[in-house]
Amino acid sequence: MTATKKNQPPMPMTYARLVLADGTVFAGKGLGARGESIGELCFNTAMTGQQEILADPSYAGQIVCFTFPHVGNVGTNAEDEEAASDPATRAATGTVMRADMTDPANYRAQEHFSDWMADRAIIGISGVDTRAITRRIRESGMPMAVITHAEMNNFDLERLIEIARTAQTMEGRELAAGVMSGGDTDWQEGDWIWDKGFETGPENGPLVAVLDYGVKANILRRLVSAGARVKVMPGKSTATDVLAAKPDGVLISNGPGDPAATGSYALKTIRGVIDAGVPVLGICLGHQMLALALGGKTVKMAQGHHGANHPVKNHETGQVEIVSMNHGFAVDASTLPADAVETHVSLFDGTNCGFRLTSKPVMSVQHHPEASPGPQDSFAVFDRFVASLKKAEASPA
Repeated sequence: MTATKKNQPPMPMTYARLVLADGTVFAGKGLGARGESIGELCFNTAMTGQQEILADPSYAGQIVCFTFPHVGNVGTNAEDEEAASDPATRAATGTVMRADMTDPANYRAQEHFSDWMADRAIIGISGVDTRAITRRIRESGMPMAVITHAEMNNFDLERLIEIARTAQTMEGRELAAGVMSGGDTDWQEGDWIWDKGFETGPENGPLVAVLDYGVKANILRRLVSAGARVKVMPGKSTATDVLAAKPDGVLISNGPGDPAATGSYALKTIRGVIDAGVPVLGICLGHQMLALALGGKTVKMAQGHHGANHPVKNHETGQVEIVSMNHGFAVDASTLPADAVETHVSLFDGTNCGFRLTSKPVMSVQHHPEASPGPQDSFAVFDRFVASLKKAEASPA
């Protein structure tokens, strides 16, 4: 692949500051977009996949601090895009790095990572003690923060501290509406096959309606490669809208923000689909809202789960799966209904990572089964879901 002219060192870095709500200030160099960004500061432990992380709509309203020090050597390319619609490109608001960004050194690179960040309005800072930030989050939780750039080393720190201090926290924030698709879309792109490109979707097969709250493109690709036809519908669709499409199954997608806030309009739709007897699969935010729709509760986590090395015990198979995670809220398993069976649990902290109902064809997982953090341990979630739809389709009425 021939590198484009953008696969070159980006424009010179500016001065930058990361300011936390408690008044802590980190000095560094600016990269990516210029300006000022506000968000909840979290850390991500993944060693690779920085493009996929910052492009994940679930990170809307957040600043991502990478614990891995070296970022940029893979560059970016269009095939690794995770936004499934134009609104979904408004994902993470900022990022924090330890080392200066490295130039691309990968044959698939099409654009310098800093230029790609600038195109996405992601404001970055490098040269920061990310270990200190990680320790702070582990001890005190995820703070609100501001990243800002300046051509001259001159900052109004009192103003920035006040902005961070008074910023709305993630609790109570409805962010899914800003990253969901604006209309129904038929998705036909499957998995990316090395050196060949994306698979083509099937002409036949069960139809899965995806309620989009900021769905990742790879979730849709996995459904297609598992043998489903896929229709993406905005998360604000009603149950009547969804059922009118006559889906064989419904997937409730990932997304950003507080599930209870998004649930203010989504739970009625989810309950309507469940009551109609349509098989349902929930992922991440969808998992949380499924729990809420069934009468359960969610809780805000202190540091959340953000990384590609999380061990999850699958009680159904007895296996330990290594998965990717990105969530700041969790389902309180003790509040799930009596017919709910806990299927997955985090081996880091014991939090719920999945359940299914014994009375209805409903299942969900907290982690991201479409991700490939080295292994592909959780791809079977899609295979089982689509296989169950095919089985139901083949069964006599």
